[in-house]
Amino acid sequence: MNQLTVVYGRDPAAMARTALEQAGVARDLRPDLRVLLKPNLVTAKPSTSGATTTPELVSGVIDFLKDCGVRDITLAEGSWVGCDTARAFRACGFDALARRHGVKLVDLKKDQSLLREADGSRLKVCRTALETDYFINLPVLKGHCQTRLTCALKNLKGCIPDDEKRRYHSAGLHRPIAQLASVLRPQLTVVDALCGDLTFEEGGTPVRLDRLIVGRDPVLVDSYGAALLGYRPEEIEHVRLAAALGVGDMRLESARIREIGTPPADSPDLPRNLAHLTRHVRERAACSACYGSLLHALQRLADSKQLGRLREPVCIGQGFRDTTADGLGVGACTRGLGRSVPGCPPEAGQILPFLRASFDA
Repeated sequence: MNQLTVVYGRDPAAMARTALEQAGVARDLRPDLRVLLKPNLVTAKPSTSGATTTPELVSGVIDFLKDCGVRDITLAEGSWVGCDTARAFRACGFDALARRHGVKLVDLKKDQSLLREADGSRLKVCRTALETDYFINLPVLKGHCQTRLTCALKNLKGCIPDDEKRRYHSAGLHRPIAQLASVLRPQLTVVDALCGDLTFEEGGTPVRLDRLIVGRDPVLVDSYGAALLGYRPEEIEHVRLAAALGVGDMRLESARIREIGTPPADSPDLPRNLAHLTRHVRERAACSACYGSLLHALQRLADSKQLGRLREPVCIGQGFRDTTADGLGVGACTRGLGRSVPGCPPEAGQILPFLRASFDA
């Protein structure tokens, strides 16, 4: 359980196959299994917005399942309150994907609900999600305006009816999300960390991290995702509560994390609304995964009203490999500078304390 597989790249379908093969998923599968795939299609926006799961990634997962002999495959989602799921299926390319692969497409908003007990509460959960043999969760790693992080655990919220979603919000989200995770337990999580939104679940400020994350423990997956976005796992309340309910283990220090491949070497095209962050960066041929981590760290400084305390620009990129000078750098390529964060790529969770330490240096 305490193992994660991380694959870097730009070919989602090929990355999915590599990640599933290296994680030993074929051993879990049998031809008679009913498999449910749950992407994040919270709204009717393409994956390039940073809001929704990349269809090519899901296509790669389906091909892998079929190669393992699985034939009963269902794609299921219930978009957020106010969004029509059928519209999201079309806008995100999942209706075409389902036709191409010959798999079922289920709108969970129209599904029957069953009651489950968890931690003293009664929960409504969609029957289709509960009555499958093998549940693969396919969330997007991104920021969230209320819970800070949305990834494996919060993506399960698409498996409840709209009236239950409203109740979760009135209850503050964190505890009911953790309770839901204790009764609805996917066998596998495949995280789309290719291009997620920096701060907001609805997209608009996409930042490329160019990786997939595969794990069987959703708490561990979310703990790793939190570190990538610049948070400590315990700062994400629903992750901490889910761990307390026995859903999984949030201790990254005891996990085995296997990384495959290297981050693509070209710099990302960034939205104009990230200018307030990029003006603090001196970039020379930075890899997108490294640059993405830095942007998440800078956003955490902005969230805490500390961004203005940076006294000098942060250097990043392969263009600094031969530079030996006093300066502030992120990533292995800046090791020649006076102060730098190691890693290729480092996580935002490593970059953030380094930047804070520079305030008074």
